Amino acid sequence: MLGQPLDSREDPQLLRGEATYVADIDLPGTAHMAILGSPVAHAKILSIETKAAEQLPGVLKVATAADFTGVMPLPCIWIPGGVESHFPPHPYGLPGARPVLTGDTVRHVGDPIAVVVAETPRQAAAALAAIAVEYEPLPVVTRADEALAEGAPQLHEAVPGNLNAYWTCGDKDRTDAAIAEAEVTVELDLVNQRTINSPIEPRGAVGDYNAATDEYTLYASTQGPHNHRFLLSALVLGIPFNKLRVIAPTVGGSFGTKGYLYPDMALVLLLSKALGRPVKWVDTRTGLMNSTVQGRDHRQHVVLAGTRDGRITGLRATSYANLGAYPSTIGPGVATALMGRSISGMYDIQASFCEVYAAFTNTVSLGAQRGSGRAEAAFLMERLVDRYASEIGMDPAAVRRKNLVPKEKFPYDNGLGWTYDSGDYRLNFDKAMELSGYADMPARKAEARSRGKRLGVGIATYVAICGVGPSTRMSKEGMLGGTWESANIRVHPTGEVTVTVGSASTGQSHHTVFAQVAADELEIDPALVQVYEGDTLKAPYGQGTYGSRSYSMAAPAIALTARKVKAKLVKAGAVFLGVPEEKVVYAGGKVYEDGNEENAKTFSEMAMAMWYGWGLPHEIEPAIDETTHFDPPDFNYPFGTHVAVVEVDELTGETEVVAYTAVDDAGNIGNPKIVLGQIEGSITHGLGQALMEAAVYDEQGLLVSSDLTTYALPRAADVPFFTLDKTTTPSPHNPLGAKGAGEIATVPPAAAVVNAVVDALSDLGVQHIDMPLTPEKVWRRLRGEAE
Repeated sequence: MLGQPLDSREDPQLLRGEATYVADIDLPGTAHMAILGSPVAHAKILSIETKAAEQLPGVLKVATAADFTGVMPLPCIWIPGGVESHFPPHPYGLPGARPVLTGDTVRHVGDPIAVVVAETPRQAAAALAAIAVEYEPLPVVTRADEALAEGAPQLHEAVPGNLNAYWTCGDKDRTDAAIAEAEVTVELDLVNQRTINSPIEPRGAVGDYNAATDEYTLYASTQGPHNHRFLLSALVLGIPFNKLRVIAPTVGGSFGTKGYLYPDMALVLLLSKALGRPVKWVDTRTGLMNSTVQGRDHRQHVVLAGTRDGRITGLRATSYANLGAYPSTIGPGVATALMGRSISGMYDIQASFCEVYAAFTNTVSLGAQRGSGRAEAAFLMERLVDRYASEIGMDPAAVRRKNLVPKEKFPYDNGLGWTYDSGDYRLNFDKAMELSGYADMPARKAEARSRGKRLGVGIATYVAICGVGPSTRMSKEGMLGGTWESANIRVHPTGEVTVTVGSASTGQSHHTVFAQVAADELEIDPALVQVYEGDTLKAPYGQGTYGSRSYSMAAPAIALTARKVKAKLVKAGAVFLGVPEEKVVYAGGKVYEDGNEENAKTFSEMAMAMWYGWGLPHEIEPAIDETTHFDPPDFNYPFGTHVAVVEVDELTGETEVVAYTAVDDAGNIGNPKIVLGQIEGSITHGLGQALMEAAVYDEQGLLVSSDLTTYALPRAADVPFFTLDKTTTPSPHNPLGAKGAGEIATVPPAAAVVNAVVDALSDLGVQHIDMPLTPEKVWRRLRGEAE
């Protein structure tokens, strides 16, 4: 059953518009909340006048920070591991993040300072305009490197010089020596621009307080309901853990943004209690762009050392990471470990070093974006390889192939903190070269020039650490919590099966694939398996969906639980079949006597027998209900090779991606149809950053690209038909041999496309162009203008 391309069972309700999102939840008596965000990036709040707003029709309550003095700030739970770091304070001594409402100083446009609750969303929005706030402007800084400069505006009293942390990995002395002794060195200054995650569904939250039981229920578009339950109850609201239930209904995409704790989650719960009725908040697109965590945003100086014959001998990266105005729930860890330890990619480099300066600025908080950290690492590595190949006059493909980690070196210590589990990089690379027609590119370039087009080809390889866990290792990386996953399987007397997982889908077809896992192990029809998730009252505790971990963390937990079920059926089968346990075989969805298949009971017959429990010895409990908590021995490391072919119009500078080949390795795949969709979506996401996406802040800290008229996203016409294939090297770190898949193909496209455009313009002396490669930017380089 595993490996079969079954249709997603979630799709019909999504396509018919029958799925229930947060915006669709309308509890009886629901009131509606609107949040007033700061219109300025940095200022002291001198006064807030709310009387006019309170008197408007339908307004039930107007609240400011003064109304929530007993509420703790949101915490940060992934700090830069192993180094000194500085955060806003939290009363429990944890790293603090931000208050639910700001009462003294606003630090970015959109910083929440007041809320209105009214009978309708329109009334709540109208009342926001009636709140009068007096500000005293303060200087603004929006770049990480500038925030660390002497005399830069100070954002937090507890963070001197705006430096959250200086973090390093690798061997500095060995790397410096390799660079000093190298036959060739190349350097680049790179801007991996800030981007804005744009899921179809903006965030939303509904709070419902039950006065009779003193219990709270939060409905939220969240990737981690269990984590959010703990953080909200214990570290923000200060209420008993058992008094809060978190439910994630259908979530319309996330790309990492909905794994974070946000002020609105606490506010709807607090205001529901204050008003004695449910309170609902649904964000707008502009609101999302000014409040939901943003991605990427590294400024880097990178150096590669090598020999004249193409052997890479050293790699050094210095990166300034922009954390935004406040540390998000896991933002500092994303900006340091996920990026820094990944910079060497698929290459066997004996001396590497990375240093990251993580700084606070007057921008929206930084968080994960699909492929976060790993995409920034692949970009710098792959741009350097092309630059190096050009410098020594060697084909970029030949340089890459020469430096790939050989198969016989696995498991491979990359010298930066990762130990790659398995791989055959050369097989993967060669397949991509063949599928892309790389050898035919010179002829294709000549043909394109005859049409007034410049054709370029770009290669990018990658390794993407996935399957976040193991917990002990993550603690060393600065994670303040566990990263294991869980699953429960309950077999009903009818032979139907319920699988309940701690994970929570944001569009990955969990219900389809997880049912396949259980059905495959139990050898039953997947139609008999129902999957439940996303409700902390019903599901076993789990860490959620992020870091391409669902199939390599939750699915193994399901598989191991199913094996417990089979073991119990074999033990009970000995009783019901009247034979010794060692003579019982489980196969084909039944138990039978070895050598006598007529003495057998089907899965459904065993389910009923176990439900009755008649004749069972005391050491065998009746019923079938098993749970597993899975914590792997290490991460898993999917990898791949992507090849982009572009045509640049010489008259307009417009870049068209005319062909794109991707060969990815995600280990053993549970459902290739689901993974195919994830790969295609991931590539499209990466193309967006390369060609059009950029979160642009002006000198006053205003987000200029604050809606979809000013922030461009890829459309169908911007995306070519992809040529996709795979190699398969199972991971030894989980029982399914699985590796992450959901975000891995986002990692290399930006590098592949930029490499391709630079290749197309190389005869003009162009060595690099910063993303996004807009037509105007490329047009100017075609005419010899410096960037």
